[in-house]
Amino acid sequence: MEEKKETKFLRPESLSPMAEIDPAISAPPFHLHCPSMTRSPSLDITPKTPKSTLASLLLSTPIASPMKKAIESMQCYFEEVGHFTKLDPQDAWLPITESRNGNAYYSAFHTLSSGLGAQALVLPLAFTTLSWTWGILCLSLVFMWQLYTLWLLVQLHESESGIRYSRYLRLSMAAFGEKQGKLLALFPIMYLSGWNLCDLDYDRWWNHENIFPNCLWRNMQHEAISCNRVCPLFKVDPEAVSYDPPEAKSDMARICDVLNALGIIAFAFRGHNLVLEIQGTMPSSAKKPSRKPMWRGVKLAYLIIATCLFPLAIGGYWAYGDLMPNGGMLNALHKYHGHDTSKLLLGLTSLFVVLNCLSSFQIYAMPVFDNLELRFTSKKKKPCPRWLRIVFRIFFGCLAFFISVALPFLMSLAGLIGGIALPVTLAYPCFMWIQIKKPTKYSAIWCLNWILGVSGMVLSMLVTAGAIWTIVTMGIEIHFFKPQ
Repeated sequence: MEEKKETKFLRPESLSPMAEIDPAISAPPFHLHCPSMTRSPSLDITPKTPKSTLASLLLSTPIASPMKKAIESMQCYFEEVGHFTKLDPQDAWLPITESRNGNAYYSAFHTLSSGLGAQALVLPLAFTTLSWTWGILCLSLVFMWQLYTLWLLVQLHESESGIRYSRYLRLSMAAFGEKQGKLLALFPIMYLSGWNLCDLDYDRWWNHENIFPNCLWRNMQHEAISCNRVCPLFKVDPEAVSYDPPEAKSDMARICDVLNALGIIAFAFRGHNLVLEIQGTMPSSAKKPSRKPMWRGVKLAYLIIATCLFPLAIGGYWAYGDLMPNGGMLNALHKYHGHDTSKLLLGLTSLFVVLNCLSSFQIYAMPVFDNLELRFTSKKKKPCPRWLRIVFRIFFGCLAFFISVALPFLMSLAGLIGGIALPVTLAYPCFMWIQIKKPTKYSAIWCLNWILGVSGMVLSMLVTAGAIWTIVTMGIEIHFFKPQ
């Protein structure tokens, strides 16, 4: 019994002075870990005694208080970000999300570049069928409708579970399921990107005779003088212009003309398939979510878009009336004013259209590049090398240039393409909001989204059918490698 008692007590000289100290402060557990940045239960268990007595001694001194505050602040920050966003490591390898330094100004610039394109030049053609009242009313209604669906997409970018949907296709798959989401959104999105990229009819607009009309100084002086005498807004002979809708051969033809006009108006508003990608380039946290600066940029961009589209549609219809050709404002400018207008002014007009298409090309091509690199990184489990990224861009740029030169009649299909892409802009965001946010049944927001979503799908089918009927009955002038 005495031997057992001796084993219970230690001799005083065997005690370590460090062991007698009860540390007042110990380092908190560090909760930063990858990939989800969420708290782990195993890290919440704090040891009763510190593993390192030297560390506990240092942290128990007054000098350790700044270190402890820094660790706690970092821990709170990462916990805050981790509870709000779940980052996919593969996003750092892809071109759209590899940088998250965007702000409201960047979002405004990119939204403006993607939302305003050459399709707006065809808007006066829709007014020839709808006339003044219905043309302005439909244009205003579609503008407010698409602005609302754009707001829905901005709000849906960040989910309550912390996932950021930086691609339209991923949001569609999250809302409708993987198979159904791909089926509904993949074809219209690729069609939109391919159409806008091939819309740059380089051979027709970038004409050396228009851009560089003369090289002699004397002729340049003459062009400058004549340019000053030309009014920026042209108008055909008022006696030849009529604002009455053209007489249709039948009621069916009249209905199809109206639907085709609605398709032209719908396709003038674009960029919804890119808004999530633009928002994906912005940083986000619980205190500063990305939807706030993104929406500020969107409002600024669409204020500029409205000041461009409405005067262009109304002024173009006022100037040409029923004489508006199928190609829109640019064709009308060259058709009616090509002989009595300064070459310099015509060249500047074509140059501005080319610059707009080039700026849109950079943005609309990014989802294609991102998809190509996504396939590479998924298979190889590593970032895409620089040389392969350059090859992807050169190949796709040459392909888009070839199609735009080989098929210069694509602008005549604006109504058909607008009908096919209409759900991406006007219908799918409403259904996505219902599936993800799950608002109260029969509430105001629930009814509004259902009405707009169903109306968008019905309008899409009607516009597509009307465009096909118009193409079959009236026909289009198809010519390959012969831009006019």
